[in-house]
Amino acid sequence: MAYESLNVKPAGSCMWDAASLGEIMLRLDPGDGRIHTTRDFKVWEGGGEYNVVRGLRRCFGLKTTAVTAFAENPVGRLVEDFMLQGGVDVSHVKWVPYDGIGRTVRNGLNFVERGYGCRGARSCADRGLTAVSQLKPGDIDWDQLFGKEGVRWFHTGGIFAALSETTAEVAIEALKAAKKYGTVTSYDLNYRASLWKSIGGQAKAQEVNREIAKYVDVMIGNEEDFTAALGIEVEGVDANMTKLPIEGFRKMIDKAVSIYPNFKAVATTLRSVKSATINDWAAICWYKGELHQSIQRPGLEIYDRVGGGDSFASGLVYGFMTFDDAEKAVNYGAAHGALAMTTPGDTSMATKADVEKMVGGGSARVDR
Repeated sequence: MAYESLNVKPAGSCMWDAASLGEIMLRLDPGDGRIHTTRDFKVWEGGGEYNVVRGLRRCFGLKTTAVTAFAENPVGRLVEDFMLQGGVDVSHVKWVPYDGIGRTVRNGLNFVERGYGCRGARSCADRGLTAVSQLKPGDIDWDQLFGKEGVRWFHTGGIFAALSETTAEVAIEALKAAKKYGTVTSYDLNYRASLWKSIGGQAKAQEVNREIAKYVDVMIGNEEDFTAALGIEVEGVDANMTKLPIEGFRKMIDKAVSIYPNFKAVATTLRSVKSATINDWAAICWYKGELHQSIQRPGLEIYDRVGGGDSFASGLVYGFMTFDDAEKAVNYGAAHGALAMTTPGDTSMATKADVEKMVGGGSARVDR
């Protein structure tokens, strides 16, 4: 069987190396405390799709933009300011007039505690009626973004698709436009039962994601995502892929690719949770019929796990865009994800030099 390369447009041929579509929320972090007892919050920005292009810009130096929407008020402008600090372009933000109280439109808030030891990380999202959840087909000029400006790589995911009935339609509209203009597309399944609960549950998630999958070049997701979001089940593959031999992942991929021959690459992180602060960590990627596994990092110490998977995705994307090499891509992804979990907040504070040192097997000794 002949397998296709990703064929990323050459550097410099487009205004944007990468673009994302998704919600960007204000994260309120109680630090070492708990949400329900804290008196102080540290504030960050974050969002599953946005975190990927933010990492590509801040860590890897690529030019990125984010398609999203905010209510026009000081909270929306605060999130915009975080985007500007991260170097992500804001020209594709849709601003929606604020009604003064949030009856018709709001900005999303996400309260997240990190967890420690036997106490897992926990989040409490407050994102009903957000501006981005009310996006509908026709609201974004995709011909402007993908045609006139040009984008080498486009990323979105299952969190955005689950925000409302219309956001799934917008995701499909965007992916079709990206394919029309030859932009490579990636999608993180990121199944969250809580998001789908009020709009049709798992059955709706599968209906939506099966349609979206037709327009995806690089599919990212773990075994739970493939089963819950796409309905792909493989005999002998259980709910904890990290404890399976590599053949288990291959069975899953072989079935996925037989259904969606448009998949050019499939990738996932492999995480075995020993405690909130100690995980075994690795990643695996299928490309051109071959499996590539990253360096394994047993007993990885974690400070804040939120966003680790998104940083894996941004390192993976960078590796493919730069080298068209799955082994390098999965190792850049795994290293970037690991480093992102050593600092607070959803987004990466790693540098490309940090990632390359880790990919090369560097230690955690002091750099002087």
